[in-house]
Amino acid sequence: MRLEPGAQADPERDRVAVDGRPLPPPTAARYVVLHKPRGYVSSRRDPEGRPGAGRLYPVGRLDYDAEGLLLLTNDGALANRLLHPRYEIPRVYDVEVGGRVMAGDLGRWRGGAALSDGPAVPRAVALLRSSERGTWLRVTFAEGRYREVKRYCKAMGHPVRQLRRIAFGPLRLGDLPKGHVRPLTTTELEQLRSLRGP
Repeated sequence: MRLEPGAQADPERDRVAVDGRPLPPPTAARYVVLHKPRGYVSSRRDPEGRPGAGRLYPVGRLDYDAEGLLLLTNDGALANRLLHPRYEIPRVYDVEVGGRVMAGDLGRWRGGAALSDGPAVPRAVALLRSSERGTWLRVTFAEGRYREVKRYCKAMGHPVRQLRRIAFGPLRLGDLPKGHVRPLTTTELEQLRSLRGP
C-alpha cells in the first residue's frame, strides 16, 4: 500500500481504491462531431429539461435556435485548450441576417463593433448571397465569447435570423446530415492533438 503524495499507479497492474472502494478504470478519450439541429440544447445542464447530449460533453455551445458543428468529447484538457481565448481557435459561421448587406458594406463589417464586454473584430467576413428577404454571410471569430456572432450582427444593424457553425478549428461540418454524428478522422485527431500542445 502506497499513500505518499505523487505515487504513480499502473492501471493495468495496480488496484487503486479510496476508503476500500476501487476507483473505476480510466475512460478512453472519445471525440465525435455532431451536426446539432435547431431546437436542441448544447450545454451540460438545462433547467428546462430539453434534450441534450449524454456522457460526452460539448466543446463550447450553440444556442437552442442555432445549428451546426459541435465537437463532443470526454477529453477535458483538450476542451479547455480549444475554448481558451489565448489560443484563438477560429470558429466559422454561415449567418443569415435581416436586411440587405452589399459588398461595399463588408469593410465596415470587417472593422469590428463595440459590444458590452469589449470590442469584437471578426477574423473574416464574406458575402455569400443577398436578397430582399435577407443576407447570408460567412463570419469567422476566434474568441468564442457569449453569443458573440448574434450580438455582433445586431450591433451592425442586422439581427441574426439563422446561424450555422460550419467549422471549429481544423474540424469541418461538410455534408454531415442534421442530427447525425461521426467519429473524427485520423487527420482531424492529429490536428486536434497538435493544438493540445505540450
